[in-house]
Amino acid sequence: MTSRGVVPEYRQKRLRAASLAVAALAALVAAGSDARARGGQKDRPIESIQSRNAGEPIMAVVSLRSQRITVYDAKGWILRAPVSSGSKGRETPAGIFSVIQKVEEHYSNLYDDAFMPHMQRITWSGIALHGGVLPGRPASHGCIRLPFDFAAQLFDVTRMGIRIIVAPDDVAPVEITHPLLFQPKPGAEALAAARATEAQEATRKAAEARTAAAAAQREATQAKAPVRAAENLKRRAEVKLASVEGKLDSGMSTEEKQQAEDAKAQAVAKVAELQLQRDAANADLQLRIDAAASARDAATAAETARLAAADAARQLASELQPVSVLISRKTQQLYVRQAFKPVLKSPVTIADPDRPIGTHVFTAAERTDDAKLRWNVASLRGGSGNASQAPKDTESAKAALDRITIPQDVLNSIAGTVPRASLIVTDEPPSSEIGKGTEFVVILSGEPQGGIKKRPRSHRYPRTFWHQPFGSPFGW
Repeated sequence: MTSRGVVPEYRQKRLRAASLAVAALAALVAAGSDARARGGQKDRPIESIQSRNAGEPIMAVVSLRSQRITVYDAKGWILRAPVSSGSKGRETPAGIFSVIQKVEEHYSNLYDDAFMPHMQRITWSGIALHGGVLPGRPASHGCIRLPFDFAAQLFDVTRMGIRIIVAPDDVAPVEITHPLLFQPKPGAEALAAARATEAQEATRKAAEARTAAAAAQREATQAKAPVRAAENLKRRAEVKLASVEGKLDSGMSTEEKQQAEDAKAQAVAKVAELQLQRDAANADLQLRIDAAASARDAATAAETARLAAADAARQLASELQPVSVLISRKTQQLYVRQAFKPVLKSPVTIADPDRPIGTHVFTAAERTDDAKLRWNVASLRGGSGNASQAPKDTESAKAALDRITIPQDVLNSIAGTVPRASLIVTDEPPSSEIGKGTEFVVILSGEPQGGIKKRPRSHRYPRTFWHQPFGSPFGW
């Protein structure tokens, strides 16, 4: 027994141990908060271009070796930041992706509702860019963690479909010219602009026709009132005439009879006058009714023309959306996707088809002064175990294009050659990750793919896995 108010020694030890545990946990949280403020790495700060104004991002390259992401606009890099990719056994797959979903506040449905702020998905099986803690090494379960502030900044400036290249080494796009790189069809944009103008004009005319039809209908409705008034007055005059005629009697004196005849004549004249007024009101009403019917027909025709013009404008506008083309040496096929949908598939000829061609991402960066497109290329090292460094010049990319022959009818059918259009040439086949709501996905077969192999090929994930994307169950 112990006296009241005296704490036994074993309880004091427990209290001291609990206090130390709480202090340690607080230190972990504080360290995590500090790491969050620093972006997770003291020696790898977030960088942004200072020598010029940044344009709209067209591409982001993640270097797995350097654990860094670099964002490019049409003229060069604009943002850089450290990342933390997948850890050993759950490596982030190297390859070519695009942003297919953006969610500002996302909770993982694969890893126990873990918070993944400013999530930008690149595969439906769960690989994404998102804010997280960066320990200075690969540490995620396949996703690409970004510094929290950088993730928010990147989320605000990217759009759906932006190309994400995950490279084993350091890769940067360089300018390239080649006859096979698509150029805009002459007059395509002018025709699209003309169709858009026609659609706007048709919309204006349809609105005016609807207004005119409504006004004509109001006038027709208002014209019914004089007809009703004239009919009511005429009925009253006819009743008065009948009353006067009923008073005519052979027993009347000559003077009374004369007065009755005069009253009858006035009543007959009034009836005739009101009949004329009624006929005129009816004629005006009929004119108004005919005008309203004509205005309705005109409004219907204008609406039909508006729908046709809008459809034509939409069709041309959709054809001018950036197109993605994939040429696979593995399948000897050319594939075309546009706005996340398949458009075309065709055989293609690749000279010396058994020799590797590499993996090259060609991107239409911007228009030149002569209305052409300026292209760049980012060349990744080949798959299938080829560990050579990615080339720093364009010779291998040009050599790859030199080996490709595309049928002319296929070239003619490829629309959407505008900035952000792309051509991917690769030894790899199209990935099974390609599906509804994606652009092309190419995964380098010679690189670890643990982070994608361990994930189900569906957006309906099981909820029985335990994982915290920011580290241990206590996070920071």
